[in-house]
Amino acid sequence: MNQSPLSVGVEQGGALLRLRLARPKANIVDAEMIAALHAAINQHAGNRSLRGVLLDAEGPHFSFGASVEEHLADRCAAMLGALHALIIAMVEFPVPILVAVQGQCLGGGLEVALAGGPIFAAPGAQFGQPEIKLGVFAPAASVLLPYRVNQTAAEDLLFSGRSVSAAEGLAMGLVHAVTDDPQAAALAYFEQHLAGRSAAALACAVSAARAPMRADVRRRLAEVERLYLDRLMHTRDANEGLAAFLAKRSPTWEHC
Repeated sequence: MNQSPLSVGVEQGGALLRLRLARPKANIVDAEMIAALHAAINQHAGNRSLRGVLLDAEGPHFSFGASVEEHLADRCAAMLGALHALIIAMVEFPVPILVAVQGQCLGGGLEVALAGGPIFAAPGAQFGQPEIKLGVFAPAASVLLPYRVNQTAAEDLLFSGRSVSAAEGLAMGLVHAVTDDPQAAALAYFEQHLAGRSAAALACAVSAARAPMRADVRRRLAEVERLYLDRLMHTRDANEGLAAFLAKRSPTWEHC
């Protein structure tokens, strides 16, 4: 594709970094999207004037998730390594990353949103980790969801693969606010709560608040990545589930 997967801009006199997923309608979190997001995050991490980031998406949906083709056995190690490096860079970013979501926010798309936060959602937004339906699991979400919701709610989403509405996401703490215009609400939050702050003080506050989470995310992502690659991808069902999805047929589980 010729179109860049990500739109990047700096606004508010250098105080706000705007990142927009730019592959509508699906905004698949594939290798190219991950690389573009990581490059933008790294490029602006040292911006001492920055007080916030707004991550949103073009089109009717935030993201349908990661590329299923890149989950296949011969490609998933590179995909997971790149995605988890992006997740760590986002969790360790020195200012808040506000996320505005409309439509579907699934799989790897939700994992990216979870690495930021708070999340502002349109009333029709849907959030889910459907990986279990394909015979796999969501490594980054397994680490991040318990920080955003309670353990019971996290396990519900991870084990069932079901999607929840913006209203249910708000009730469980996944979503910060439900609003007809999530981008405008995120911008209003930035202008009211972040734009007037000292960037130096804000960076210290983010570091202090997230210190235990940052250390845990680094350690746990390495653990779940090994579980995924060394155990899960050696099962027959994981490979069957992915193949069935790509072939648009129902999987046949043998539970091994």
